[in-house]
Amino acid sequence: MKGQKLEIIPEDLLHAFVEQCPEGLQKAFDALQDAEISTSTFSFYTSVSSVYSSKIEGEEIELDSYIKHKRFGIELQPDYTKKIDDLYSAYIFAQNNPLNERNISEAHKLLGKHIVAKHQQGTIRTQNMYVATEEGKIEYVAATPFEVKAEMQKLYNDVANLLTRDLDMTETFFFASMIHLVFVKIHPWNDGNGRSARLIEKWFLSQKLGAKSWFIPSERYYYEQHQVYYKNIRALGIEYNELDYSKALPFLLMLSKSVFKS
Repeated sequence: MKGQKLEIIPEDLLHAFVEQCPEGLQKAFDALQDAEISTSTFSFYTSVSSVYSSKIEGEEIELDSYIKHKRFGIELQPDYTKKIDDLYSAYIFAQNNPLNERNISEAHKLLGKHIVAKHQQGTIRTQNMYVATEEGKIEYVAATPFEVKAEMQKLYNDVANLLTRDLDMTETFFFASMIHLVFVKIHPWNDGNGRSARLIEKWFLSQKLGAKSWFIPSERYYYEQHQVYYKNIRALGIEYNELDYSKALPFLLMLSKSVFKS
């Protein structure tokens, strides 16, 4: 693996990640296949991704109900499905477009239709951003409005750089997870950051490894392990400028583990 030095994504943990990555990852990935229920106009695994990524954010939606709605046209209350439908559209967009700055913005416009105001869709925030617990306690302070745009440009540059690199399977999973984590820590949008990060993670995989990447049930795995998922994200620290990426390994390994849950 050779290429220009990355601007914001740390590479220090790559060796440790390779050593601890689950054995049989290539075989498990090669065994991925679409579900029989999928059609030319309906994707089962896109539904899985959309439902569980939304459930991580607190949406009360069940996969069975959503499949009946999306695959079989069963009418449900619009408020029950609209955010998931928006995210589904963003996944379909990603499956048909290259991963770059412009298209990441376009994807957020799609998934954010019923999350943020129109002028905030696909637009870098200009306000301070805090992540708080349900009790109102601040658990994370994201990049400031004065630095968020520059930090995102570094990330966009790194993604473009990595897309030109010759990465093997394990390296690809490492950088996909790291893109997810760095994006979440910058927190560039007013809302929809988690949904975007999980989409971009899989989008990167698909650009490097092909369409089978969309069959990985990573969002479902993150939801089923959501307490661990958030614990691993929080482990890096509470202030953006004091983040310790040497503590990121438990989070980075979650994506590769999710392949075995298909």
